[in-house]
Amino acid sequence: MAVKKYAGGCLCGDIRFEARGPAEKPHTCSCRMCQRHSGSLTLAWVEFPRDSVSWTGSGGQPSTFRSSDYSSRAFCARCGSTIGAIDDQPTVALVLGVFDKPKAAELMPAYHSFLTGRPKWWCLETRLPEAG
Repeated sequence: MAVKKYAGGCLCGDIRFEARGPAEKPHTCSCRMCQRHSGSLTLAWVEFPRDSVSWTGSGGQPSTFRSSDYSSRAFCARCGSTIGAIDDQPTVALVLGVFDKPKAAELMPAYHSFLTGRPKWWCLETRLPEAG
């Protein structure tokens, strides 16, 4: 059986990755740290074991900012794109927006962390028409 591979990268293409194996813990999060890291009210994440992620772009590994006792937020130093988080434990969490194919069914979030961090109006898809 072939190992599933996922590819993605930042806005400028300097940081690229390939993640192999099953996607673990796909979820969304509305904690203040995710909000400030991304500039968005909610981030969608998926985790992979660190040894299953290869940094393949010309920029090598993303830049990091130590954001907690156990994790560093990852981003592209050139364009500023949010990439994810690299935990001290052997986990790399990648944000779904940087995947080349973010709509893959197995990447669909299964739960939401810090639900209370969302504004009460956060169900926009049921109230607003589609733009464009």
